[in-house]
This record gives sequence, C-alpha cells and structure tokens, in this order.
Amino acid sequence: MTPELVDLSVPIVTGMPVYPGDPAVVVAQALTVTNSGVNVNRLHMGSQSGTHVDAPYHIDDHLPRLEHLPLERFTGPAVVADARGRPPRTPLGPQVLPEGLGPGVVLLVATGWSALWGSPDYLAHPYLAPETCTAIVAAGVRTVGIDALSVDRTPAGDEEFSLAAHRVLGEAHGVIAENLTGLDRLLEAQRAGRAIEVSLFPIRLSGDGAPVRAVARVAPPPHRT
Repeated sequence: MTPELVDLSVPIVTGMPVYPGDPAVVVAQALTVTNSGVNVNRLHMGSQSGTHVDAPYHIDDHLPRLEHLPLERFTGPAVVADARGRPPRTPLGPQVLPEGLGPGVVLLVATGWSALWGSPDYLAHPYLAPETCTAIVAAGVRTVGIDALSVDRTPAGDEEFSLAAHRVLGEAHGVIAENLTGLDRLLEAQRAGRAIEVSLFPIRLSGDGAPVRAVARVAPPPHRT
C-alpha cells in the first residue's frame, strides 16, 4: 500500500476569513487567454492569510525572521492532540498534550474548529494556555499547528488582546501554523497506528510569516500478523 497524502490547507479565495484587522483577501483575474494569451490572477492578501506559518518575528522585532529559520523547522513526524469538544473560547491546558512529544516532532492541535471555517463562530475558538506552550517548549517541540484562527484567544468586544501563547513559542524560536484543516483524518490515522509526517513549507517571503500548502503524509496501516 502507498502512503496517503492529506491536504491540511484551506483554499485561497476572495472574501475568505482573516484575523480581525488583517488585509482582506481578493483573488481577481488580471490577464486572460482571450486578451493576453495567458491566464494570470492578481492576488491581494496579508502574509497571515489562510493556512500560514508565523515566524517568531511576527511578535517581536528582535526574534528570527521567517527566512532565518532552518527548513527542518517546517517538517517532521507529527503527533496530534485531540482537543475537540471544548466550549468556545476555552483555554487548553497541558492535559491535552499527547505522549510522544520531543525534539523534531510537529505538534498538531485538533480543536474541531475548522468545521466552522467561514462562520462568525470561527473566531470563538479554543486556544493554547501559556502553561501549555511552556510544556510544549520544555518537551523540545518547536513546531506547533492548530486548526483554528490563532493559538491565542481571538478577542471579542472589549476583551484584552493577548499574544501569550505566541510569545512563549516565539521566544523559543518556534514556528506556529494556523488555520489548518483536516486534522480529524489524522486523528483517525494516529489511532490506527499509522505514522504521520507533515510539511508546512511557506512560500519564500521575508519577515513575519507566509501562506503554506500544508500536507500530511500518512503511512499505510501497520502490518498485522
């Protein structure tokens, strides 16, 4: 049996959800075969649009920029934390962390919130508590992804803006991937004992972060005798 490839990325389309205050996404045709001999799209979007990675520089001018991070930081064996079923705006404590964390491992946090992509409720996602990020860093993990808008709480109304989770991970020179999707399929594969590798390579932008085509490579089920 051949490995299964699972797309963990949301599509880039006009009007897609963005973090409040970020640039709106517009995809429009700039050239056509009829008029110019080729089809070319014009893109207007922020560096944090869609499925993307944050570099530490995203939250501090003195931390590493995207282009200064090793490529190894964007790929590796994945372990998926099952944090589904939590109420809106719930902080996820260290108890959600699975076994198997260590240096080189990519931790993916499945909240189930990707099912609400495109809905106003998507902004009310669970998020990582700072102490959880401290435990992640202590385990040697430097790459964390989540199927939600942010690893931190997205403020509503007069709630205080916080980047506490970003700061713990960023100060450890960690990479954060946000707006993943399809993590439920990886949880099923993990329960079946199938090894998972994930790639989160960004396009080669300089600075705070960039969109990615996030893909998981899921090994066939283990042979049973």
